[in-house]
Amino acid sequence: MLDTVDWSRPWYESVRGAAGRLSAEAHFRDEFCKQAAALGLRNHLGLPISFVPQEDLPDGTAYEEHIGVTGCVPTRDNFHDFFNGLVWLTFPRIKVQLNALQAAQIALDGVGKSRGPARDAATIFDENAALLVVRDYADGHALVDALRGHRWQEAFLTRRASFGPDAQVWLFGHALMEKLVAPRKAITAHTRVVLAGDDFFAKDHEGRRAWLDATVAQQLAEEGLSTAGFTPIQALGVPGWWPEQDEAFYADATVFRPKREAAVK
Repeated sequence: MLDTVDWSRPWYESVRGAAGRLSAEAHFRDEFCKQAAALGLRNHLGLPISFVPQEDLPDGTAYEEHIGVTGCVPTRDNFHDFFNGLVWLTFPRIKVQLNALQAAQIALDGVGKSRGPARDAATIFDENAALLVVRDYADGHALVDALRGHRWQEAFLTRRASFGPDAQVWLFGHALMEKLVAPRKAITAHTRVVLAGDDFFAKDHEGRRAWLDATVAQQLAEEGLSTAGFTPIQALGVPGWWPEQDEAFYADATVFRPKREAAVK
């Protein structure tokens, strides 16, 4: 599985470090356990994080609940769970906080047909989120406003130079990463905006990763989570993530859809 992913793709930059520490000689689940132990990863109850076969998940027990009470992450032999493990090793504080939110919701409401808004938001974050880190200044706020307004050509063409020095997209959702193994123009992330000062952009890659992990985890602990905080971003629309990103590319209204007008009451 390690050898079938094109790690040169820019969207895998966030987890490339964790992937690069894997050995092709061992099962990735065992490699995840070694890295988790070396990093001292623990869940919100202080239990060591380990990666176990899917068969270890007891019948009738929710996946998130199992992680919360045991620290064991059921892991199947597929891309979905492979990327999930890489995200655990890359953003462990965020993953722990998401699991704590999900476990608390299950403890409160049980496991029913409906996940409820809080657990639903946590699941969307876990599966399909991207983190858009934007420099906290006027041009950064204008870029965010263009994205939230679905003014795609303004965001991705007019403000193209902002991406890199003043705005960075870090993928988080493991289902999103799985989809991008075979990239398609319509693949869209639920994106959370994170404002950052000049100090973030002055750090090296590892420093930015650690800052982002700690900052977003703290925000989730203090503010909770809802689906209202997400804004869509088409992964292949991120400047530099795909060739031929000209005006015609972003004019495709089947992918880069205009914002819906609010219903008039």
